[in-house]
Amino acid sequence: MLLAIVLVLLVVGSLVFHFMSPWWFTPLASNWGSIDSTINITFWVTGAVFIAVNIFLAYCVYRYRHQHHRRSHYEPENKKLETWLMAITTVGVAAMLAPGLIVWAKFVEVPAEAHVIEAVGQQWQWSFRLPGKDGKLGTVDTRHISASNPFGINPNDSAGLDDVLVFDSELHLPIDKPVKIELRSKDVLHNFAVSEFRVKMDLVPGLVSYLWLTPTKLGRYDILCMELCGLAHYAMRGNVVVESEADYQRWVNSQATFASSQQRVVGDAQLGKALYATCGGCHGQQGEGNRAMNAPALSGQSASYMARQLVNFKQGIRGQHPKDSYGQQMAAMANLLADQSAIDHVVAYIQSLPKPQLTATISNGDRQSGHGYFVNCGACHGSQGEGNSALNAPALVGLDDWYIKRQLLNFKQGIRGTHNKDTHGRQMMLMARLLNDEQAIDDLLTYINSL
Repeated sequence: MLLAIVLVLLVVGSLVFHFMSPWWFTPLASNWGSIDSTINITFWVTGAVFIAVNIFLAYCVYRYRHQHHRRSHYEPENKKLETWLMAITTVGVAAMLAPGLIVWAKFVEVPAEAHVIEAVGQQWQWSFRLPGKDGKLGTVDTRHISASNPFGINPNDSAGLDDVLVFDSELHLPIDKPVKIELRSKDVLHNFAVSEFRVKMDLVPGLVSYLWLTPTKLGRYDILCMELCGLAHYAMRGNVVVESEADYQRWVNSQATFASSQQRVVGDAQLGKALYATCGGCHGQQGEGNRAMNAPALSGQSASYMARQLVNFKQGIRGQHPKDSYGQQMAAMANLLADQSAIDHVVAYIQSLPKPQLTATISNGDRQSGHGYFVNCGACHGSQGEGNSALNAPALVGLDDWYIKRQLLNFKQGIRGTHNKDTHGRQMMLMARLLNDEQAIDDLLTYINSL
């Protein structure tokens, strides 16, 4: 009797939880409402079976409970019962499969008017490629992948010269326009998923898979990797911004093309020398840094990283948190640089300075443990901490360990990386949380100091 009551309560509790639960679908933002309908049909079919089976089981437990004066009836076959069970099961399975097959038929047929975008996944970030004015994506090959050509575009294919490259993990899409997203992985299995779009697809190394959708709602949505792609899999995030056609075109026009990305803009070091005079008051005239002024060495930092951080300071992406007093100071100083050309000149001058001989300030770490932590860092920053500009990952060697420690703590505490335009910072914020405590940070920096 007790078991029968428990079974009934299980059914009732499951129904209450299902209908009263606050966890449900995210708001639909694409044309794939049919996927919701398919999932709902599956819920109803499996829910009906769940209720029927458990109520019947509760009935049998009570009705045929053990009694001394009764004996069981042996009936090895019952064709009528078996026929009914097979018929009902067939109808239930067909009810679940048929809608899915109909939706899948639409899913694999991409509208002719859909524009094409390529999403490239790698541990642990997204990048995107769009056709240029010729409307065609250039051919790619892994043999062409390098620090200056991270997409592996064939430089001899004229169709790829005007391809628009998005090195950021933020993709923009125009509203109410169908888009085919071709998916390519550079290393391991990944999965491109946007919950509000209701579609997702695996990225398989060596293959090009795809999905298509029509965004129907303006907004900003998270891109998730729903395939376990490594220890830091959860940090592989991006964003999709659905906007008007005019805003979308402005965004596309602001991105670099493959041809322009191969023409590196270099500032004038001589012009940068005069601009650097103010910086040298804290960072040293040779960019050697000054810990007493909380100013890290600059001459050992990556040019692309310094340029990006100066832009972030100028635009308020970094240095606005009330607890980031040093960042606030740098934001004020960065605003003294009038434009991007001034930033390029200063960075060019800093690059001309001799690299400083840094003194390690952290000595209580365990190098072997630090090596274990560094495995994840090395995927982007290089196995020797040399950095990789294609992955927006600065060099770690040649930086003051106390400065790196402060930035890791800032990332862990949400002082840095929370701005919605700081996509690289958000990723670092997630990665920094792999370091459980301050000792783990010291272990990591002890290893980096040995490189």
